[in-house]
Amino acid sequence: QVQLVESGGGLVQPGGSLRLSCAASGFTLDRYGIGWIRQAPGKDREGVSYISSSGGSTDYADSVKGRFTITRDNAKNTVYLQMNSLKPEDTAVYYCAALTYVSRWPPRPVDYDYWGQGTQVTVSS
Repeated sequence: QVQLVESGGGLVQPGGSLRLSCAASGFTLDRYGIGWIRQAPGKDREGVSYISSSGGSTDYADSVKGRFTITRDNAKNTVYLQMNSLKPEDTAVYYCAALTYVSRWPPRPVDYDYWGQGTQVTVSS
């Protein structure tokens, strides 16, 4: 089956860093744009970052710009989200998602075709 698996979440203090990974099975990521989307309880899904299939284009939400970096290693079938200078408001479940065609820029959460199960990121002192 097509599957995306996130890892790397956990508990970190404000100002700390985490690196999330998104690994694909059942398909290769090199034909898909990949986004990281987060959701906190009671809030809508929020697109955090996006990277095109080739890695040539990226997008970041204003709230994370300058702190988060999305990269991909298609040879490893993996996408990463490096999160630095973490803030308590970054606390959420982070999902990796894949889409086949970009119909708008930046993509919205409803545009994605495949989703992982999510990994919890908690930023707290």
